[in-house]
Amino acid sequence: MGKPRASGDVRTGALASGSGGATAPLLPRNDRKADAKVQGGSLFMVLLSTAVAVCGAFEFGTCVGYSAPTQSGIERELGLSMAEFAIFGSVLTIGAMIGAVTSGRLADSLGRKMTMRIAAIICVFGWLSIHFAKGATMLYFGRTLLGFCTGVLSYVVPVFIAEIAPKDLRGGLATSNQLLIVCGSSTTYITGALVTWRNLVLVGIVPSVLLLVGLLFIPESPRWLAQAGREEEFHASLQRLRGENADISEEAIEIKEYIESLQSFPRARIQDLFLSRNIYAVIVGVGLMIFQQLGGINGVGFYASFIFSSAGFSGKLGTILIGIVQIPITLLGAFLMDRSGRRVLLMVSASGTFLGCFLAGISFYLKAHGLFLEWVPALALSGILVYIGAYSIGMGPVPWVVMSEIFAINIKAIGGSLVTLISWLGSFAVSYSFNFLMDWSSAGTFFMFSAASLVTILFVARLVPETKGKTLEEIQDAWN
Repeated sequence: MGKPRASGDVRTGALASGSGGATAPLLPRNDRKADAKVQGGSLFMVLLSTAVAVCGAFEFGTCVGYSAPTQSGIERELGLSMAEFAIFGSVLTIGAMIGAVTSGRLADSLGRKMTMRIAAIICVFGWLSIHFAKGATMLYFGRTLLGFCTGVLSYVVPVFIAEIAPKDLRGGLATSNQLLIVCGSSTTYITGALVTWRNLVLVGIVPSVLLLVGLLFIPESPRWLAQAGREEEFHASLQRLRGENADISEEAIEIKEYIESLQSFPRARIQDLFLSRNIYAVIVGVGLMIFQQLGGINGVGFYASFIFSSAGFSGKLGTILIGIVQIPITLLGAFLMDRSGRRVLLMVSASGTFLGCFLAGISFYLKAHGLFLEWVPALALSGILVYIGAYSIGMGPVPWVVMSEIFAINIKAIGGSLVTLISWLGSFAVSYSFNFLMDWSSAGTFFMFSAASLVTILFVARLVPETKGKTLEEIQDAWN
């Protein structure tokens, strides 16, 4: 679940997970001098608040990564069939779709902190349901709860970070969301190879508890407080974030002016997305999400252990290696985001996912025909690691960043809703069908994913704009 290194006024992949009726993150149109580096200012509370919020991102990663190292243990202990485990793996996306389309309304009506608190509590119940499960029903129920909180956290965490961060640190702090998602999934992969599937639940419960406790010590988003008309709390929150000696008067004025300007926009409707001035952004945003999923990431991510064991390689060792590879590659992608540009990263990444899937497909083709069997495990391992590394550097985070930049501000929330829904629908389709596709033809499955990566390269080259170094207004002016 992806992100932000945009260079305009609203610069976070959080917008990717917006929901119908939700407002965009409430960031000033131009921060000018209203930074945290004012005389007497302090970054401590901003950093602490970010650290607390990204516990939710880590939780996101553990939810997504849980099924990969646990498949054999769950199937063996509870007697699940491949079809039943496919439901367990994919039902997460059903809950996530519900969470994604309700997250914006929850965050706008209850506040960012309360929304995170609710999600963390639901996560705990979801994990406990899985831990004490005696059959498929409890597993599905717990996994659906985890999906719901994942959909909520995918929106509210990066929105909260964007709304509390000073302008010059917003991009860097926002990338911590994607990094902690990867850390969560990597931790789950590695730990899951060492402990039982029931004990692995603790890896998911711990960040939920940390999030619940940490929320007691950090302020609410000042921009949400201003939007809610809670003036005294707004000023108090902003003062805590900028430091007790900081002069917040100019930033407070700009936040209020920006919120007033937001209220002047007409209420966006779903049909507005298909007006001539918006349809290009819709095509780009939806297209990137479709190709992100057609590349097979949720099949590989949810069932990595099964893929390795099918190729004759250790499933436990394979998932550990995936966990090790993901983190440094994601850091590299964050570093390159504003240097190489979005289009280059996307095309390099799609080229890498093509190569990785093609190598994995070759390995299963050789196995099916009894050729060079000693090469099969190494080819499968190489292919999957190349695929994961390539995805982590571009196709994972960049589509969410581009999506957050291309929609006009008055349709950003509803556009984010549509794109997020498409993403989770694609995730469900791939994760549910993956086991059946592998049963049909393991080689054919990966060759299809590699073909989708080739089409992705063409799509990016023909349609995706370069948004690096441009403000959101400049992007909209160039299109219109």
